[in-house]
Amino acid sequence: MYKLLLLFLLISSCNETSVTKFSLKGKTNKFKDGTTLYLSNNNTLIDSTKVKNNSFEFHTVLPTSPLDVFLRTKNYSHYRYLWLENKAMTFDARKTNFKNAIVTGSKSEELNFNLYKNTDSLTDNEILNLEIEFIKEHPSSIISASILSSNSSTLGRNKVQNLYELLSEENKNSKYGKQIAQFVSLNKELKIGDHFIDFEMLDNTGIPKKLSDTKAKAILLEFWASWCSPCRKENPNLVNTYKKYKPKGFEIFAVSLDGNKNNWLKAIKQDHLNWIHVSDLKGSNNRACLIYGIDEIPKNFLIDKNGIIIGKNLKGLTLKNKLKETLK
Repeated sequence: MYKLLLLFLLISSCNETSVTKFSLKGKTNKFKDGTTLYLSNNNTLIDSTKVKNNSFEFHTVLPTSPLDVFLRTKNYSHYRYLWLENKAMTFDARKTNFKNAIVTGSKSEELNFNLYKNTDSLTDNEILNLEIEFIKEHPSSIISASILSSNSSTLGRNKVQNLYELLSEENKNSKYGKQIAQFVSLNKELKIGDHFIDFEMLDNTGIPKKLSDTKAKAILLEFWASWCSPCRKENPNLVNTYKKYKPKGFEIFAVSLDGNKNNWLKAIKQDHLNWIHVSDLKGSNNRACLIYGIDEIPKNFLIDKNGIIIGKNLKGLTLKNKLKETLK
């Protein structure tokens, strides 16, 4: 009986120690004591800690592993994108800048860092080609699924479909895999001369609105977000254009890629955007965004009274000239 009890305790002990928990022990360079470091995922704060004697520690319970996170100071003066895993990890920025700290303990982070470490002098297209080769060489890595998801609109439906088929079943069933499958299902690769694709979303007052319900001689389907600096910078021009051409039959149907409703409503008010606003508050996974293949914002489609797309990505004087021509 004693021997059986001892064996049971030994097995239990082994099982407990085999469950590896995440930890991140870091070293910084010339950080003031009390400096707060924030850890976030998809713009949601998941943990924070304070630096003391140029050292910090996280013992966060990860919602999933691997997990892509953003580690930063309060004012974003120091930051680093990371892939965390349920392992003991280290972060050493004593002899380098924070962004290029040496990180150990995460295979996903090692793969991601090696992929991008020599890309500063490359063009966006060259980096994209590197990413495509990475996906082909590492179909089982969550990094591949993440890359393909974030580049879906840029690559287009056919290329995405072909690369998606290479992914492991585990990757296809991941959140990124599901996002890719949704993109392939919804994306229409619309171009000038095509008829618009209809969709419905809740507006900023909670009322369902369809694009097809908008009656105007010209509709600007505008994709934007409160957090998008170029969007906010262009808004004053759009306000002036709207005031000038609204009486002549111009309307704006704005789709927000926001995930935070308060930020969305605040931006509408601050920028005096007195036109139609809708959002499903799903960020880049916004249904209309997937249908229209939006890979960056601001982006827009100008639709005529017959529902035909007659312009894309128009702004400033270019938009005014097109409206002048259309609303004769």
